Amino acid sequence: MNFDEELEKRRRQTEQILDAHLPKPVGEQRKVLEAMHYAVSAGGKRLRPILMAESAALFAEETQVWRLDGTVVPKPPTVRALPAFMAAIEFIHTYSLIHDDLPALDNDDYRRGRKTTHVVYGEDIAVIAGDGLLNYAYETAMRAFAKAVTIEDYQRIECAVNLLGRKAGVYGMVGGQCADLLAEKPENTPTEETLLYIHKNKTAALIQAAMTIGAVLAGADEKAVAQLEKCAENIGVAFQIQDDVLDITSSLEVLGKPTGSDEKNHKLTYVAMHGLEASKRQVRELSEEAVGILQTFPRKNEFLVTLVEQLIYREK
Repeated sequence: MNFDEELEKRRRQTEQILDAHLPKPVGEQRKVLEAMHYAVSAGGKRLRPILMAESAALFAEETQVWRLDGTVVPKPPTVRALPAFMAAIEFIHTYSLIHDDLPALDNDDYRRGRKTTHVVYGEDIAVIAGDGLLNYAYETAMRAFAKAVTIEDYQRIECAVNLLGRKAGVYGMVGGQCADLLAEKPENTPTEETLLYIHKNKTAALIQAAMTIGAVLAGADEKAVAQLEKCAENIGVAFQIQDDVLDITSSLEVLGKPTGSDEKNHKLTYVAMHGLEASKRQVRELSEEAVGILQTFPRKNEFLVTLVEQLIYREK
């Protein structure tokens, strides 16, 4: 397997899915739609949609089933709902980046090597572009119900929608963002418990959503979904610690965004609390545990294992 070629193929497929699901920038609201397109088209790894599809591949039946109308669908049919959820989770991720970059939060002018949305369109349009992507994500996910054939299909899609909402909301990413902002206040004393809460929610929760939604749509049982949730938590925490490491050790040219912003914004990070070497060691331990979980499933996915390792140990 040529990993880089396979990753690029999946990334291109994801780009096609995103393009197919984004509304066209026309009408009186076209300016906000243009800003939404600008933010989504900034590129990036497309980590979450790809993780969703690869997690589904761990459990989806390879056989096909015939319906009475003569059409052939995957077993279970809810696998066909993956593109809608892949688009939805990337829309949610992108909205969070738009808002993170705003002057009221991280105040960053660059994202993925180009000007951030609020720099190009203004803060007002950037705010509602983020709002637009968040709302449109749920519109997109709800269309997945059209792919259901049986009661079990409806139940799986309902579960996937609930996972998406909870992991992206106040008990997931938004809750983590809140804790992150409060930890920066000079009157607050950061603790390791707070730091882990931030990493598990601000970063890991959306990765958990991606991997568990993929598993649910592919028909995985509760035990397998719980195992994958733990695996995704490790990936997310390690990913964020590595992000903190890169903020110190990388550069704008390599990373595609300004470095040193964590220290400038007095952000609570694992590196600031434990040091660079301990942070690198924790990344390695979390990665090894995550890979170990993936290897316990009967169906193997070499690409997914390599993807996890590449993402955690990335340089940008």
